[in-house]
Amino acid sequence: MKTHCFRLTKGNDLKESIKKYCIENKIQAGTILSSVGCLYEVNIRLAGGKDYYTNVKDYEICSLNGTVSMNGIHLHISLSDIEGNMIGGHLENGCYVNTTCELILLELEDKVFTREQDENTGYKELVVKSVEF
Repeated sequence: MKTHCFRLTKGNDLKESIKKYCIENKIQAGTILSSVGCLYEVNIRLAGGKDYYTNVKDYEICSLNGTVSMNGIHLHISLSDIEGNMIGGHLENGCYVNTTCELILLELEDKVFTREQDENTGYKELVVKSVEF
C-alpha cells in the first residue's frame, strides 16, 4: 500500500482533479482516506439516481469516500452549509473547491479496479482484480 497526499485549490473541480491525479500517477486501485476542505458550488446526484442537487453557496466537506483508479472513480460526498444543514450524494463534475481541499488517498498496489456495465443496475460497476507479484 502507498499513500498519496495532495491539495486542491480554489476553482479546481473536485471530481475531475481526483480523476486527473489518478491518471497522472497511474493509480490502478485506491480509496480516499481523508478529505478536508470546502466548496463554493456543488453538483451531486441524489439517492435514487435520477435527481440532482446543484447550488452556488459555501459548503464544508464533511466526508468524501469511495473507490478511485485511472479506470474510473465512484465517490460519495457529505456537505454542510453555513447553517449546519447536511446534504449528500454521488459526487458529480461541477463541485468546485473554495479555499482548499486536502486529500489523502490510499493506493492498493496489489489490486486493479475497472468498471464494467452491469445490466442489473444500469451502471458501470466495480470489478476488482488481484495483481500477482
